[in-house]
Amino acid sequence: MEIAAIIIAAVLGVGAGAGGIFAYNKKRENGGKNKADDLIRKAKHEASDIVLEAKKEATRVAEKSKQEESDRRKEWKRTENRLAERETALDGKLDQLEKKTERLTKQEKEIEELKTEIRDIRTKQHEKLEKIAGLSKQQAREKLMQMTENDIKQDLVALINKEQKEIKHDVDETAQAMLLTAMERMSSEVTADRTITALKLPDDEMKGRIIGKEGRNIQALQRATGVDIMVDDTPGMVVLSSFDPIRRQVARYAMERLMKDGRINPSSIEEAVAKAEKEIEKEVVRAGEDAAREVGVIGIPREILHLLGELKFRTSYGQNVLLHSIEMAHMAGMIAEEIGADKRITKTATLLHDMGKAVTHKIEGKHADIGAELARKYGLPDEIVHAIAAHHDDIEPTTPEAIIVKIVDAISAARPGARNISAENFAERMKDLENIATSFPGIDKAYAISAGREIRVIVEPKQVDDLTALKLARDIANKIEATMSYPGVIKVNVIRETRAVEYAK
Repeated sequence: MEIAAIIIAAVLGVGAGAGGIFAYNKKRENGGKNKADDLIRKAKHEASDIVLEAKKEATRVAEKSKQEESDRRKEWKRTENRLAERETALDGKLDQLEKKTERLTKQEKEIEELKTEIRDIRTKQHEKLEKIAGLSKQQAREKLMQMTENDIKQDLVALINKEQKEIKHDVDETAQAMLLTAMERMSSEVTADRTITALKLPDDEMKGRIIGKEGRNIQALQRATGVDIMVDDTPGMVVLSSFDPIRRQVARYAMERLMKDGRINPSSIEEAVAKAEKEIEKEVVRAGEDAAREVGVIGIPREILHLLGELKFRTSYGQNVLLHSIEMAHMAGMIAEEIGADKRITKTATLLHDMGKAVTHKIEGKHADIGAELARKYGLPDEIVHAIAAHHDDIEPTTPEAIIVKIVDAISAARPGARNISAENFAERMKDLENIATSFPGIDKAYAISAGREIRVIVEPKQVDDLTALKLARDIANKIEATMSYPGVIKVNVIRETRAVEYAK
């Protein structure tokens, strides 16, 4: 019984517990459902508020867009009205222009009719006057001109003569003032080049070395340089004599090098002469560049600068040609500046006017023609070519620059002491001697030495044998006798030298 009571009590306890649990769960479920319903109602309310707010915003945007569209339509309407007004105004202006054009056309026609009427009236008047006077219009004009000319002819002649005298007087004074100003501003030393160069010997032993055994050294020097070398005429001095300044300078450089070295023999002589010739070549180029730089002329071709540099070793009647050209260029620039001529062309033409003298011993012809041809060959302007060709009386100068070159050439050459006529004649005679010798075939070199008393001719040994050399000497002497005038006797010395060279390795 007790067990049954206990079991029943237990079952009742379990049932009560289960019922409590179920009631608790039911209550909890109802509470969650209510909470969910509250959340749903709240969400629906918020969604409704959002939709309402969106509708209000959409309404505001739509109203703003409608307002903007309305404003744009109003602006377009105003623009259309303005364009319509302008179109109307343009149409009115076009109508006015057309009316004005019609009026102008009508007036032009009326004016043309009036001109025609006036011409007809003048023609009738001329015809009536010609009938009354008995002269045509052309005859009346000629008669009037003739009467007027006779009345004023004497006055015109007197006036022209007066003006010409005044102009000539003013021109002469102005020209003299310009020339004197240029000459005073350009004051340079006058130097006369001679035909000899003297070198001091360090001692008498050096004189013996220069002469060499049986004179072979001095003969080798004379053959290599074409210069007459005198060692016994002046004590303690060696005198180099030649009409060609370049040869004389080469001989001087070679002699100084040999005396400084102390070893003098035919081989060292040839080496020294070769080096001296190279030094002279550099000096020639440097002299041309220095001259152009001093005068202030740029753009001269290098070949012409070389020819200009050679003028340093050329003389004209004893006057150094390069110094003469530089002096002329300075004066020409001053005169050109005064009269308004082209300064650059004038100075360039003046500096190069005598460059033909650098090659007159190689090319036949007058130095002015040779210089002009060289200038044309190397692309100088025609104005410079003409000025070079016209600086003597060969052709007539036609430009102010050419006339200036001719004037300053005369000024520079005419200064007292600038030139030595006898020295120039001597140099010309030396050149003529050498040209006669080199006119024969088989000649390698020809040198006029001993003041023109001897012509030394070196022949090609392969072309001229010993017998031909004897005949060649006679032929040269005969040609000299037939073509030249000279005092005393000229010795013709033909040298035929054969060399055999081999190297031991």
